[in-house]
Amino acid sequence: MTQLADRLSDLATTGGQAITFQDIGLPVDDVRDQVPEVAAGPLAPLLAEAIVHAYDAADAAWNQAASAFPKGFAQQSSVLALTSSLETLLGSTATTKALAKPLNGALLDGLTEQVEDVPLLAAARLECAVRLAVSDAVKPYRVWDILEELPADGPEDFLERLPRVLGVALDCWSQQESRVSTAVRELLQRLSVDEAADVDAMFELGCDRLRTALSSTDLADVSRLVGEARSLFAAAEAAEEARDDAVAYLAVCDSILGFTAHNAEQVASAADRIEQALERRRAWLHGTHQPAWLQPRQTAEVAWSQLLIQLRAAAEQFAADVWMDSWRAVEAVLAAYRAARTIQPLGIRQEAPGLAALVEPAVADGFLRKEAFLSALRHAAAHPENFPGPVFDAAAASAILARIDARESHESASGDRDDSDGEDPDAAAGRERLDRIAPTVLRKLSLARALQLAEDLDDTALAAVEGIAYDSDVARLQATDPVIVPLLDRFLAQLSEHEAFTGTVRQTFTALVTQTLLFLKSRTDLERTHLIGAGTKDDPPFDYRRKPEKGHRKANEADLQRDFHHWLLTGPLHGIVQVETNNAGMGRADVLVQFSSLRYLTEMKQDPDDNSRPHIEGKYLTQEAEYTNTNVPFGQLLVLDLTPKTASGGTLRVDEVAWLATHRPQGASTDRLVLAGIVTGNRVRPSTYSR
Repeated sequence: MTQLADRLSDLATTGGQAITFQDIGLPVDDVRDQVPEVAAGPLAPLLAEAIVHAYDAADAAWNQAASAFPKGFAQQSSVLALTSSLETLLGSTATTKALAKPLNGALLDGLTEQVEDVPLLAAARLECAVRLAVSDAVKPYRVWDILEELPADGPEDFLERLPRVLGVALDCWSQQESRVSTAVRELLQRLSVDEAADVDAMFELGCDRLRTALSSTDLADVSRLVGEARSLFAAAEAAEEARDDAVAYLAVCDSILGFTAHNAEQVASAADRIEQALERRRAWLHGTHQPAWLQPRQTAEVAWSQLLIQLRAAAEQFAADVWMDSWRAVEAVLAAYRAARTIQPLGIRQEAPGLAALVEPAVADGFLRKEAFLSALRHAAAHPENFPGPVFDAAAASAILARIDARESHESASGDRDDSDGEDPDAAAGRERLDRIAPTVLRKLSLARALQLAEDLDDTALAAVEGIAYDSDVARLQATDPVIVPLLDRFLAQLSEHEAFTGTVRQTFTALVTQTLLFLKSRTDLERTHLIGAGTKDDPPFDYRRKPEKGHRKANEADLQRDFHHWLLTGPLHGIVQVETNNAGMGRADVLVQFSSLRYLTEMKQDPDDNSRPHIEGKYLTQEAEYTNTNVPFGQLLVLDLTPKTASGGTLRVDEVAWLATHRPQGASTDRLVLAGIVTGNRVRPSTYSR
């Protein structure tokens, strides 16, 4: 141990104020020579205190010694020492300005090689480097290059910390650099189906969709992106307990969509949920260290909470039949109108036109729906001096009236205009209404069909239809399918021969088998893109059924587990069953579905050797049947077929990948019936078979 290390160790035991070089009491030249070695060891955080004092005091002699710190810091092997040192150094403006560039090099040099060898340290170094870049202490280009090169199939210790870092990157750079934002989104998309990082990745993708929505000026884009964000937050909440951040942001989406649909009850419910979620979150975080550089995300949650209060008050006023104080009622609505223009969530440092694009038409509609309320607004705008409070927002009131008058003028002109060109003057208004109230319906149906559906529905009824559409899986097939129905009938005939297949058991297991068969058919169609995290042409999802490309990870049974779990959660059974992933059996991947006291376990397996029925039954059936010993004798087995696929081989049809298998343990008197199904993996494109 060096003299410098000895002195730091002695000073650490005394406690008290931060350590200075004067406290150490060694000559400058001796300290300078020993700084790199100490910076690489466990005493680096104490040395960082002395360095900060030297730069803050502008002590030129000691600054020269301190400048040797980054060279040794590049060899730091302790996550705790690294993060603690950076926390101290970056807390000083003078130190950050002097050392940011060499520290950035120390953090990033060789980082990608460390991912496999020391994943926790690599994650900490990346997080610190991103912190330097987002604080504008250094140019972000080196960090961007690293983010583009990061693997999506590294060690769990690295991957589980990666989504938060990527989310911060998108918070800061989503609008500035398309190259890096595209790479980060693609990486998050792949992480959303990785067991170590899926929940955090889905949450960050939801934040990204919401952020993008709030920076868009097109109502259709805003509506679609808020709906997508809502789905991602719901998936994150369902996949992991105590995700209060996902609960809060899901409530945000619900409140916005509820307000645009004039659903005061939905807005009030969302406000209650976010209040409860944030209270739980504050309780969980009480007394814990929260990095200062992540404070903007927490501040955004508070801003959303305040917005919900205002939306709730406005929604209640629109729902009321009588206003005892019309001035206060109008002011409550104007507060929501202003908030939609001024909130700065998720790193956006500007007005949020996307939120305004949704809220402002809803405010205008709210006034137009009740003539008395519109009259109150006109009176308030004309006589702001009569407002009993300190200041009335006459500018906002005038802006709303201008919007209403322009809309009424446009509608009047449209009614007088000759329609001989074949264009429907109401189409634009109908499309705007669908974007605000029923975005999911609009995505599921063609515009013409959606307009026809909405034509005879008032806002309340249309909002109810939207709720049904959202709760159903976009990709879910109909049970009247000509392939599924005969297959289901054959299985029911076999199941009916079992004495236990009666009453509630018959009803519940039939419902589960139906959804499993629909799942198998859906996943047999390679061209469909409705897997978990399904993206767009420019933001594709990870498809575990396809043969992995060079550099991509291989699929496994956990991918199948998450996909089937999500399928059940978003299907028609989601409200009447409990569905959970079950890993109790020493890492076993399966899904447990519970109807009251009845439990059905679906076991997940992967097999790279053989996809034949005899092989699957011989290898896995006994294990699955054992799980039925303490409940009804019915279960399911899903196998991810990872056998090699060739251009001459082809794949199985949906009615060939599912069958009902029977097993009776030696000495037992009751058969166990197991629905077995194969999800074909390692697949190539259908066009390959024609070559």
